[in-house]
Amino acid sequence: MKTPKALGYYFPPEWRRHAATWLSYPHNEASWPGKISTIFPFYHQFIKEISRDEIVNINVNDESMAMRIREALDKIGVNLDRIHLYNHPTNDAWCRDHGPAFLIASNPDLEPVKVIVSWEYNAWGNKYPHDLDNTIPQRIATVLKLPTFSPGIVMEGGAVDFNGEGAVLTTTACLLHENRNPSLNQEQIEQALRDFYGIEQVLWLGEGIEGDDTDGHIDDLTRFVASDKVITMVEPDRNDANYRPLRENLKTLKKMRLLNGKPLDIVEIPMPDPVLYDGQRLPASYANFYICNAGVIVPTFRCKNDQTAIDLLSQCFPDRPVIGIDSVEIIWGLGSWHCLSQQEPEAPF
Repeated sequence: MKTPKALGYYFPPEWRRHAATWLSYPHNEASWPGKISTIFPFYHQFIKEISRDEIVNINVNDESMAMRIREALDKIGVNLDRIHLYNHPTNDAWCRDHGPAFLIASNPDLEPVKVIVSWEYNAWGNKYPHDLDNTIPQRIATVLKLPTFSPGIVMEGGAVDFNGEGAVLTTTACLLHENRNPSLNQEQIEQALRDFYGIEQVLWLGEGIEGDDTDGHIDDLTRFVASDKVITMVEPDRNDANYRPLRENLKTLKKMRLLNGKPLDIVEIPMPDPVLYDGQRLPASYANFYICNAGVIVPTFRCKNDQTAIDLLSQCFPDRPVIGIDSVEIIWGLGSWHCLSQQEPEAPF
């Protein structure tokens, strides 16, 4: 069977207009031990902001969960016509990683104009139960009546970031980790990225941030904000555990060249103050923002750098508002707004 790239499909950038956002409703108390109830006001606000200008599709475990969601969203003034609930049981809430990868056609002669790639998902190296999560892409493909491609390779949405013009950013710490695809070398993984995301160029960074149980996802480090522009996290405190890996990543970014030979335009954003809970360092990062039709939703952490991050991102996205939503409770689950969401692009033609 031909690959998506050979057929003419590619993964568009997140800022391209969405048909919908997909979420998997949080329910796993083991992910927020002792405080899952504290996350919902902020999670519901996230849904409300997205739903202002696109459909929000939510995977739910059963009808009683669906009823609770409708009641909670109605209470805060969400337009329920824009909320679609699907009986797709999950192990956890991290839809960025277990959700489908939507690719779109590069020319109007292709039918259909949208397809799904169903990567394998193993919960970041079999760290947690994931049997239900791994069925989500195929379930969604069935509902949407879209064809699927199944590479048979472990890959997570939070491990890759795209500029829409042939480049993907990722990390060696994650994609080359032995707990993902131990039988594949770097060259084979690059080929899989090209074949199944429809890209031309893989840009490799190194290590992730402290507290990240995904082994170094790119969406806590560096993100494209335009085809030739990235934001990247920096840590000014030399004594902080994130100082060295973030400095090394910045050095690597400065050496990179895009397909057109141009260097990246790099915007440096300082890390938030360390967020600790029960003595554990959590992976708090402003890079875990989500670009939706209504704006750019950035996690905030009740510290002085919150406004700096919002201001810098506002300069990167002059065409849409940047909305800070408190993530101090959410981050106890070891992820934030980008980790929780997966965009479905509008049909291209």
